[in-house]
Amino acid sequence: MSELTTSDSPTLADHSTLHEVVETLAPLEKRAGSPDEHRAADWIAARLTRAGAPARIDEEQFLDGYARELLPLGAAGALAGGLALTGRGRRVATAVAGLAAMAIADDASNGTRLWRKALGRKRTTWNVVAEAGDTGADRTLVLLAHHDAAPTGRVFDPSLQRSLAERFPGIVERMDTSLPLWWPVVGGPALVALGAASRRRNLTAAGAALSLLNMAVAADIARSPIAPGANDNLSAVAVLVALAERLREQPIPGLRVLLVSCGAEEVLQGGIYGFAARHFPVLDRERTWMLTLDSVGSPELVLVEGEGTLVMEDYFDRRFRDLIVRAAERAGLPIRRGLRARSSTDAVIPSRAGYPTALLCSWDRYKCLSNYHRMSDTPENLDYDTVARAVAVSHAVGCEIASAK
Repeated sequence: MSELTTSDSPTLADHSTLHEVVETLAPLEKRAGSPDEHRAADWIAARLTRAGAPARIDEEQFLDGYARELLPLGAAGALAGGLALTGRGRRVATAVAGLAAMAIADDASNGTRLWRKALGRKRTTWNVVAEAGDTGADRTLVLLAHHDAAPTGRVFDPSLQRSLAERFPGIVERMDTSLPLWWPVVGGPALVALGAASRRRNLTAAGAALSLLNMAVAADIARSPIAPGANDNLSAVAVLVALAERLREQPIPGLRVLLVSCGAEEVLQGGIYGFAARHFPVLDRERTWMLTLDSVGSPELVLVEGEGTLVMEDYFDRRFRDLIVRAAERAGLPIRRGLRARSSTDAVIPSRAGYPTALLCSWDRYKCLSNYHRMSDTPENLDYDTVARAVAVSHAVGCEIASAK
């Protein structure tokens, strides 16, 4: 990495702010839609306002989901498999398992989410929206973070991926797309449906067993505690506050900046839908750029270019990703690109809406997000140097957008 010599380089002031934000909010149990998530939103709004970016809180409704709500679908796959293995009700088993697989796929990929709508479990979350920079400018950069924290669970133990990286470093080095963790979740009931329809008992039994395993994993996640969330995603919230302070000291003429921290991201997108409904109608797609920040506290800052729990989708408009890489290089902070994630982030919503979109993330030497969904995701385990680089890169991206012809 080249020597940091530009005005966009990380500063001691950035580090002080980053520590303050993360260490203040980490002790809160920020489950989506919880009182502590609300407390976090209140604190973030006040802190952004104090940093020179007047902020407000948008109260939004979201459809609760994720592990607990997907349990009945796994059970449907397992029961359908058991029914098919008896030799009776193959057609019913095929239909039930097929519908369960489609419902899981639809939910995990941010589709129509008919299953969540049928459950009707609406809850309240709180999005923080602050405005900084040249508020009268016709170009807008939106920085997206989230302040709720994730449930933990045994499935998030990174030991397997680390051991593979140690044993097969060359293969892991060539892999720039994360493992498809949602494929086996959909695969359980899908295999039952295929096995029942084709009268293949081995296939049906494998699908039923996988469905049972998925149920055990979901039940473990549902009853596990909420992570402190220092990396995922207080690191990004800290970037918003530090960037607000930097924009106060180093304004970017010709650029309006929205600093947005959504709630309920960890239920596979909640608050971002409310932000989209409320704000997208007034954000010009030709003059608005969406940069999502998620888990930027691992040792290496990276650019993610697409995501997809089941089917990979590159984010809209490659030119924006080219701009980010160019801005980072000019700031003396080159970042690795070409990565694609099998997880689900808020970035997918603006991308599908046609906004130029990208995701800044980070990983360790094993290509893992540090302490991902673990109780070890605490302030003392955060790489604050990487978080500070995210501040500098974000500011450099704003300068690049403002100066582009």
